[in-house]
This record gives sequence, structure tokens and C-alpha cells, in this order.
Amino acid sequence: MNQMNWLVAYPEILLLVAACIVALVDLHVTDPRRNVTFWLTQLSLAAVAFMHGLALQTGLGTDGAAASVYGMQGMVVSDPMGHMLAMCAALAMMLTMAYARPYIGDRELLKGEFFTLSMFVLLGISVMISATNFLVIYVGLELMSLSLYALVALRRDHAVATEAAMKYFVLGALASGFLLYGMSMLYGATRSLDLSEVFEAIHTGQINVTVLTFGVVFIVAGLGFKLGVVPFHMWVPDVYQGAPTAVTLLIAGAPKLAAFAIAIRLLVEGLSGLAHDWQQMLIVMSVLSMVIGNLAAIAQTNLKRMLAFSAIAQLGFMLLGLTPTVIDANTEFAANGYSSAMFYVVTYVLTTLGTFGLIMVLSRSGFESDEIADLAGLSQRSPWLAGVMTVFMFSLAGVPPMVGFYAKFAILQALITTNVAAYIVLAVVAVLLSMIGAFYYLRIVKVMYFDDPVDTTSVASHGGVGVLLACNGAAALLLGVLPDGLMALCRDVIVRALVG
Repeated sequence: MNQMNWLVAYPEILLLVAACIVALVDLHVTDPRRNVTFWLTQLSLAAVAFMHGLALQTGLGTDGAAASVYGMQGMVVSDPMGHMLAMCAALAMMLTMAYARPYIGDRELLKGEFFTLSMFVLLGISVMISATNFLVIYVGLELMSLSLYALVALRRDHAVATEAAMKYFVLGALASGFLLYGMSMLYGATRSLDLSEVFEAIHTGQINVTVLTFGVVFIVAGLGFKLGVVPFHMWVPDVYQGAPTAVTLLIAGAPKLAAFAIAIRLLVEGLSGLAHDWQQMLIVMSVLSMVIGNLAAIAQTNLKRMLAFSAIAQLGFMLLGLTPTVIDANTEFAANGYSSAMFYVVTYVLTTLGTFGLIMVLSRSGFESDEIADLAGLSQRSPWLAGVMTVFMFSLAGVPPMVGFYAKFAILQALITTNVAAYIVLAVVAVLLSMIGAFYYLRIVKVMYFDDPVDTTSVASHGGVGVLLACNGAAALLLGVLPDGLMALCRDVIVRALVG
């Protein structure tokens, strides 16, 4: 625990070096398409994803007790859960770069700063995922957040984007303050910044419970902002709508994996002794998010804004998976809930990538396809794009056999199998609210297939991006038909994280 063991952080070290190299190389790139910068970025991200995948395979081949390796004086951990989430984040970032390249190229945003800042976003995500110390978590959070603030404001001559960046920055700074203040109160109560020592201090009972409880409240508030759930959701619709769609995808994709990771690290690995307190807060936030997110989304005419409220509702549903904890000394319910939540957030990111990727394909120079009316008659202009969008909308709505249906089903069975009346009621409420949410997803399908097209312009073919969209849609379908492999992997890595 007290050794440096730099090898634990070798994927992050590689990513940092690669980001610096990309920034330096781009200074000498004169090609407006930025081919060298783009492919060097993709190669770097692929190498990082490969490293995490190799480490994941190695970790799963060991006993649970040996699957977690600590380094950097015990401040970071190499474990299967961290490697899986970091690998998914790197792959999500690769897909984001591929979708974004034609879009930002048409808007004179195809610059080295976009690629470098995106790599620093991933570096912040990776640091957060592997951190087991309050300060390291905060460093990763700020690295990710500051890079995203700059990316939202990358279109400096656009008033709406600048306004979105200011809102994101101000509210993000407030949320970071909440999180940092909560961490300081936990440090004051437990006299430690390491999650393992905080866990032990809580279970000894020799702590100031009042200070500890207030600290948990601020921690949950900070997490709520990063997830974008009620009542910390105010920034989500404005930032989703105002940011360039490529940056919106950056915010809506990989960072959700980091938010889930620090929720597990902080609440489960560090504060499980206070589960009764944070569990109730998560339940309230979850129900409110599903209610407000679904109802507000119905009234939207802007597609990106509708997807923002949809994200609030979706992540509220995911939070339900974090609420079952140890019941009657049985940890089976907790592991079931956490693994279901992990499956949910991974598949949600997969679907979100395709949805915003398709919006960027439909956009062109001087035209943003971000209104629901812009999709009218899409089945006549491009039948296969309409079909792919239908897959994504059905998945988000939870229509079988898409992966979104199984993700929701996994969360519901995690609640119902506890045989606790309160959880069963929560499951019923979640189903009812999901039925409301299905309305605005199916409305998109109706607009594409039954409304007359307002814009008869043919959809430009983007070659490789079109193939990626097709693969993305196929993955959303196949994982719904054959979810067992991914679900078993999620369960395995969660169990090993809890044991380690």
C-alpha cells in the first residue's frame, strides 16, 4: 500500500505523454483536414483502450483478493472495475472523435485544441476512475471539468455557445465546491483522505457522526451535479443545447462513466457504513429526476434539449441500482444492484453516442439538425438513417429487444428481488414513469416516418461515419438480444472491486 508502484498508472502516463505529443505535432500540421492529428489521437486512444483491456483480462484471471493492486502511496488502484470503465471511456472517446470530425470540420473547429483537450478530458476520467484518495479524485474531476469548459466555449464567435460555457463554468465551480467541502468535512471527521481508512474509521464508530453526515450530504450534492440529476440538473438542458453537438456528445458520453465510478468509490467503497443516509438521498434524487426529466422532455421542440431532459431521467433510473445495499447481512442484493447500474450506464453511453452521432451526420455547414421538426420525413430522405435512429429511440424508451429494455429490466429485478416493500414500490414507480418517457421517444419515430419532410435535401454520405453508425445501432440491438456476456462481466468486476 505504501509503495509508489508507477506501473499501476501506466495507461494514464501514456495518455498524458500522447496528449502532449499531439499538441506539439499539431503545431506543424498545415493540412486543414488535420489527418495526422486525428489519426495520432485515435492511435493513442486505441493504445490506452488496449492497455486497459489487457489489464482487465489479467485481473479477471486472478483471485478476487488479488485483483486489486494499489500504487502511488495507496492513492490509486488498478482493479477490474476501473480497467473496464476506463476501457469503455477510451472506446467512447474514439467513437466521439470519429463522429465529430466531419461536423467540426464544416464549422472551422477542426483544430489541435479540440483533440488535445479531448485527451485531457479522458485523462481526467481515467484518474477519477482509478482514484482511492479524496485529493486524487478532485484532481481528476477538475482536469476533466476545466477541459470541458474550454471545449464548450471553443466556438468563441457563437453567443449561445459562450453563454452555455459560462453557465457550465459557474455551476460547475459551485458543484466542485460542494464536493471539496464535503471531502474536507469527511477528513475532519475521520482524519484521513484515503477511502480505505475512511471506511475503517466509520466502522469503528469513534467519529463525529454529525460532521460526517453533513459531509455525506455535500458529497452526494457534488455527485448529483456531475451526473446531472435533480435538483442539480439546471445546467444540463442549456449546455446540451448551446454547446456544439460534438462537444455535447463529449459531455453526454464518457464522463457519465467517471461519475458512476466515483459514486462507487466514494459511496460504496468509502462510505458504505453510512448507506442508510446516502441511500435515502439517492432515492429522492432518482424519483425526482425521472418525474421532472420525463415531463419536461415532452414539452421540448429542440432535439438536443429533449435529449438533455431524457438524460436526466435515464440517469435517475440508473441511480435506483445504487440504492439496494446490504440487507440482513446479505451482500448479494448490493452486488446485484451495483452491477445492474453499471450495465445500465455503459449501454446508455453506447446509445447516446449513436444518437448524437446521427444528429451530426444530419447537420451540414450552416445548418444544425437539432430541432425535432428537422427529422420530419427522414425515412424518405434516408431510410437506413431513420432505421438506425429508430433503434436508438427504442433502446432509450426500453422497447424490447433493444439493449435499453434489458438495462431497465436488470435494474427492476435488482429492486424486486430484495423482497422489501419500499424497493418494490420504487420499481412500480419507475415503470410508470418510463411509460411516460416512452411518449417523446416514440414521437421521434412518428416524425421520421409519418410527417412530410420539410427539408428535401439529400443526406450527404460520410463514408466511414455511416459504417460506424450502423455498427453502433447493431451493437444496441445485439446487446439486447445477447446481454448475458456484458452483464456477467459487470457483475464480476463489481464483486472483485468490493472484495478487493
